[in-house]
Amino acid sequence: MDKLREIILTSDTREGRLFDVIIQSLIVISLIAFSIETLPDLSRGFYNFLESIEFVIVVIFSFEYALRILVAENKPKYIFSFYGIIDLLAILPFYFTASVSLQTLRILRLLRLFRIFKLTRYNAAISRIVNAVMIAKEELIIFTVVTLMLLYLSAVGIYYFEHAVQPERYKSIFDCLWWAVSTLTTVGYGDVYPITMGGRAFTFLILMLGLGIVAVPTGIIASALDCVRRDERDSEQGDTQ
Repeated sequence: MDKLREIILTSDTREGRLFDVIIQSLIVISLIAFSIETLPDLSRGFYNFLESIEFVIVVIFSFEYALRILVAENKPKYIFSFYGIIDLLAILPFYFTASVSLQTLRILRLLRLFRIFKLTRYNAAISRIVNAVMIAKEELIIFTVVTLMLLYLSAVGIYYFEHAVQPERYKSIFDCLWWAVSTLTTVGYGDVYPITMGGRAFTFLILMLGLGIVAVPTGIIASALDCVRRDERDSEQGDTQ
């Protein structure tokens, strides 16, 4: 049991790394097959081939899910954990095929996309990003709150500048929120734009703020990632001494 737990839960051994690579490869194959299924005019034979691939992969994922429950020291904790729920959602659509209508099945098949999240368990780089986000979560929360405040203030500002001259486009503050989102994120679709001098000057200010909004979280995450890497290097150096 200890050897099985080591293979499934860690990547420190050759067998553990091989297990991780196999699961990662199956996830990618599954997502590719899922995408190919959406192509029009597929022959019935090829569609059946894709369904066979799906069957084999789901069986393997189900076996993996059962093994993870088996080797988990705290089984309820794993079952209700983030990864435990993702593992379950990755296989649920297959088992519902015989008991739900086709229309409902199409919705359930979207759950296959949750297999993407299974990749995070096997990727050290993604784990570092997750750790970095956890380190910088307070700063990111504050930044998110400030961004939401700016979005609302931007919507209010452009409403008062443009509502009188473009009432059909800037009907209310809620309608102006779309303009605020597209402008503050510097996307600027061009479907709604100001025509007054005050509105244009205000838009220029919002665009400048938008550049900062894009740059600030990038800097926060980069700094946190550097901190995570330093901690990993210090830990590795401590293990070698």
